[in-house]
Amino acid sequence: MNFDNIKLEKGLYTTGKSFTGALESMDPSENYVGTPLEGLDAYQRQLKRFDIKVSGAGSDVVEKFFKTSDSAALFPEYVSRAVRQGMESADVLPRIIATTTVIDGLDYRSITSIPTQDEKELKAVGEGAYIPETVVRTQENLVRLQKRGRMLVASYEAIRFQKLDLFTVTLRQIGAYIARSQLKDAVDVLINGDGNSNPAISENVVTASTLIYSDLVTFWNGFDPYELNTIIANPDEVETLLNLTEFKDAVAGLNFQGTGKMITPIGADLVKSSAVTKGSLIGLDRTCALEMVKAGDIMTEYDKLIDRQLERAAITSIAGFAKIFSDASKILKI
Repeated sequence: MNFDNIKLEKGLYTTGKSFTGALESMDPSENYVGTPLEGLDAYQRQLKRFDIKVSGAGSDVVEKFFKTSDSAALFPEYVSRAVRQGMESADVLPRIIATTTVIDGLDYRSITSIPTQDEKELKAVGEGAYIPETVVRTQENLVRLQKRGRMLVASYEAIRFQKLDLFTVTLRQIGAYIARSQLKDAVDVLINGDGNSNPAISENVVTASTLIYSDLVTFWNGFDPYELNTIIANPDEVETLLNLTEFKDAVAGLNFQGTGKMITPIGADLVKSSAVTKGSLIGLDRTCALEMVKAGDIMTEYDKLIDRQLERAAITSIAGFAKIFSDASKILKI
């Protein structure tokens, strides 16, 4: 156990690993099993080393990070973690993506398979007979990655005496902004495709001037052999869904009325997002429709943060989205 003797410096942010990953390589958490520090990662042990409390009623002020040059090196990781917490609290992407791929560069080409209706059926194969093929190929165009972030504008003098608990709230809000922007990017790819001629198919099954339950059933039925397990809709369309007579049933609405958790139309997870335009909703099979591609984790300008030059410190995240099975997502026009 040598967490008290580790030299902390800017170089730990440029090792090719995350800051915590670099610390873990020097101070593995497995060495603390059965000790009072079990359950803490390498970064959290450094906070304990310098007696820095980042949350709770007894949280310290920002200035506590800058008591020594070693403890100052922890500040960018604190910022990244607080932003990540905000992203996770506002992030609905795990409810709509099938997989996440983390890459080291900015160029990434996804794979796809576009089976015909006949190829989706695994028919019996006689002895010595031809076995049907499923062709998997790389996409023609690269996944478009978007850099999303915010500039942290604050002088050290302005925030040095602020409680870390309060400062964390601001950083979490930055994370929430990034998460909402990435959701908008994901919705755009679901609707318009990822640049590889794969926009979502539009279903015009609405038989009246407004959506009725039978229209939703027809939309659900058209997903075979995929499963309609997620619906993304504009707040106005969510209101329309929740006001359908079939969803006003006392038993069906009990959970929504008691907990605020929305009901699941046709068994699908209902995601509310203004990123979807009015007059339509997106249905998808989240197990095979969308891939998220990330170029690393949350990035912060560690030089400025460590040197107390907080006037303009960027906090960014680079991510993009690609369709896996293009027909696993469809648009219902209302």
